[in-house]
Amino acid sequence: MDKLTINHWAEEDRPREKLMRLGAEALSNAELLAILIGSGSTKESAVDLMKHILNDCNNNLNTLGKMSIHQLCDYNGIGEAKAITILAASELGKRRQMESPEERPDCGTATRIYNNMHPVMQDLDIEEFWILLMNQNYRLIKKMRISHGGITEVSVDVRIIIKEAVLANATILAVCHNHPSGSLRPSSQDNDITMHIKRACDTMRIHFLDHVIVTDGAYYSYKENGRL
Repeated sequence: MDKLTINHWAEEDRPREKLMRLGAEALSNAELLAILIGSGSTKESAVDLMKHILNDCNNNLNTLGKMSIHQLCDYNGIGEAKAITILAASELGKRRQMESPEERPDCGTATRIYNNMHPVMQDLDIEEFWILLMNQNYRLIKKMRISHGGITEVSVDVRIIIKEAVLANATILAVCHNHPSGSLRPSSQDNDITMHIKRACDTMRIHFLDHVIVTDGAYYSYKENGRL
């Protein structure tokens, strides 16, 4: 009986689909490497081929990374392009080990939010509305622009804000927009949007930290002014 290729496997058993469903940590070393090489040989699937090579390396990725292109090309189904891909991935893994985790900025106060967002907003001639998504330690996970132009309840969709917070696993949310006029006085629309976001965050049990209005040189904080 002919050996099944990966394309003939049940979808839930294919490495790419498995990674999408369960995350990279759920895959074996052979499955991860199979994704890199893409295909095996007429005798072995990509996964089986990588199991074969790893077995010859005593299942040690460090040993695999020390192999030469010539040694890898001795295996049926591995050409120069696949060998280079394997060694490039091994080198990236080695370099990752030598680097420190990226330090996420602390955005736990209005001043820190302002310092983070002022470079983005200082030269804008129209209003932009941004969200800052944080973990429980007030470390920034992600910031993103939600609206570009006049800030209204229509342009600032609270549903999108909450969706992005949930997708990022954020437990703390702050919002920020600029006043190109230089005025620090919140508008009635600013107040309405702030309250809509506060109610939505309360419903979803996300801590709404602040709404900061940025001008070039100063800021207004709803929290510091006792309005949150």
